[in-house]
Amino acid sequence: MKTLVIAEKPDMGRTIAAVIEPKAKNNRSYLEGEHYIITWAIGHLLGLAEPDAYDEKYKRWNFGDLPILPKQFKIVPNPKTKDQLKTIGELAKRCDRIVNACDAGREGQYIFALIQQQLKLMQPVKRLWISDLTAESIQKGFDNLYEEAEFENLTQAARARSEADWLIGMNASRAFTTKHRTLLSVGRVQTPVLALIYDRQKEIESFDSLTYYEIKAELEQLDRKYVGTWQGERMTDAQKAAAIADKVRGKQGRISEYEIKDTKEYPFKLYDLTLLQRDANAKYGYSAKKTLDLAQALYERHKIISYPRTNSNYVTEQNIDGMHKALHMLKSSPYQQLAENANPRLVHVNNKSVCNPSRVEDHHAILPTLRRAGTLSKEEQNVYDLVIRRFLSHFYPPAEYKQHSVLTEVEGEAFKTNIKELLSLGWKVCQPEDSRSSGRGKKKAEEEEQEELVNEPFRIEKDEPVQCLEAEVKEKATQPPKAYTEGTLLKAMESAGKQLENEELRDAMKDAGLGTPATRAATIERLKNVGYITMQGKRITVTQKGRTAIELIRHAGVELLTSPEMTGQWERRLYQISKGEAAREKFMDNVKRFTLSIIDKVRVQPKADASLFEMAEEERKGNRSKSARSKTASQTGRRSQKETAAAAGTKKSSTASSPGSMQPLAPCPREGCGGQLIEGRKGYGCTHYKQGCGFVIWKEYAGKNISVSMLSSLVNKGQTQLLSFKQPEGDFKARIVLADSLSGKLELSRVDE
Repeated sequence: MKTLVIAEKPDMGRTIAAVIEPKAKNNRSYLEGEHYIITWAIGHLLGLAEPDAYDEKYKRWNFGDLPILPKQFKIVPNPKTKDQLKTIGELAKRCDRIVNACDAGREGQYIFALIQQQLKLMQPVKRLWISDLTAESIQKGFDNLYEEAEFENLTQAARARSEADWLIGMNASRAFTTKHRTLLSVGRVQTPVLALIYDRQKEIESFDSLTYYEIKAELEQLDRKYVGTWQGERMTDAQKAAAIADKVRGKQGRISEYEIKDTKEYPFKLYDLTLLQRDANAKYGYSAKKTLDLAQALYERHKIISYPRTNSNYVTEQNIDGMHKALHMLKSSPYQQLAENANPRLVHVNNKSVCNPSRVEDHHAILPTLRRAGTLSKEEQNVYDLVIRRFLSHFYPPAEYKQHSVLTEVEGEAFKTNIKELLSLGWKVCQPEDSRSSGRGKKKAEEEEQEELVNEPFRIEKDEPVQCLEAEVKEKATQPPKAYTEGTLLKAMESAGKQLENEELRDAMKDAGLGTPATRAATIERLKNVGYITMQGKRITVTQKGRTAIELIRHAGVELLTSPEMTGQWERRLYQISKGEAAREKFMDNVKRFTLSIIDKVRVQPKADASLFEMAEEERKGNRSKSARSKTASQTGRRSQKETAAAAGTKKSSTASSPGSMQPLAPCPREGCGGQLIEGRKGYGCTHYKQGCGFVIWKEYAGKNISVSMLSSLVNKGQTQLLSFKQPEGDFKARIVLADSLSGKLELSRVDE
């Protein structure tokens, strides 16, 4: 009999087959060779069942039916991929051994475990655990397969994560939704992340800016000009500031202190996924999900980087030789000059900033593979460029500077000057020129402004007099905290909301952050999908619905649901389960107890006024200005869409009690769905929501009520007739357009008169 190899996705399966069975016959959903049959899972083929799988009564959301605490969780096939699941089952009957070749991580382990459970696969299982999809790695991986039992703790952690999310999400979402009669999505990870954004926005809104005055002096000594900043308590009196400027202008001074020290800046650490997402957001404005998708394509399709969903910034001894070979490969690439000028001797097993096996868990840092890049899209090239430049920087020496600190005294007033004199760029030659002067982000913005970077030699004579050529006063204002971008939010998620600049502390918090590198992007997308946050350029802002959700949760007395630190501790416990250091059963008991406390506290909470959920006018404007970039991410929002469709399509309106209120109004536009749209209390949802259709059109959009006739136009013609809209900045005409037939997302198409 043959060995069945189960990969996570088709591309991975075909890549593996090309190595272990190069002459395998392609049967569309699997490849078969002399010794192996290779097939794939297409991601999650199975998931935890919805509540109504345990009892029909759960089809309707009633507070009285809570809590829902299954004794044993049921799993159900994804209806869209059930044929592939059936194929795996049929192939397994012809094989006496199985190789789990799903992604080498927690989620990949879970995907395989559910398939094994559902199909009752009894064959002995080996585990392929590799970090890149090059032929060399695949062959080496198959030559050194692991026993599946070695990963049982990781499987237990994956099950615990999934079941804990189900318990909190299903119970808390139903509790808050039925209590306040508005669909409110609550989750173990998403809610504390929303709380981070909410708290930052409240800080910004309550910030009281203080006006202060900065005094700058232009100083000269022996034809060397430099600028000093007045030292003293923050000056808030304009007249006093002007008096100091007048006092020193044109006067002679002296150097009271002068200190010079040599400093070095070492390369930034190799990328883990979160650091890559942060840099791609800062430089290119890419969302976390977009960067993950691009990195996954570079790994899976192009095979030019290693496994991207890693939590590590380091490599092991075994990777050093591969790094040297990758450097050699880059000598015949567009990075030729940087690669040829690199020093291979700088990357070795004793370089702890690169090689630190104790900091490598499941996967090493993101590295280039030995395969040369072919044709990449511009966005793929941008992400690849980040990885390559970060990789190459470790083959260069540190950047070297002379740090000059000068204190000049004029008429009893002290002026400070900080000059950073560049001696050698070192590794910074690997950075694009426009980013070579950027610091490490350890200093506050105000301090950074006081430091001047110069390329030419700088020298001051301590005993020579100084002339104050000019002095001027600049009015300034203290700045509020910055709104989160996806990049800075990822940083906060990684440290469970704690402001950590020290790299050692950052490493220590990695197993206690919010979510994992592989799930953080999905969490941010989910917050967008359920309408809790919106994007204003790069900035993330909380919607009215998001604000109300956090306030209701906190007022209910379940602040722990919004606590980043608490959720970070849960993530730490999941990590401990994966290492065999904690028991899954105890963790789940704690989650169940917490679930019960949520229900008890929401039960006695007063019902919120409906006006608290109304969209503010500025949010409407923001939504109108968003274009196709805001299209719903169907993968991350699937459960939310099911709940949304269920709430919109199955709850009868108290006013629409006639028998016709549940009559089919139009066929569902979602391709291949076959369902019908019916009228619910707040929207028009699809009758096939249980089969996974998330299509829903809300009755209120951009201040207009979507009537049944407008619904018909949207479904059949893709747009409504021309409508008039009133705005403070002026009236305008527009059509409401069905922008996404998968989700029911609407947009405005304005007509310029």
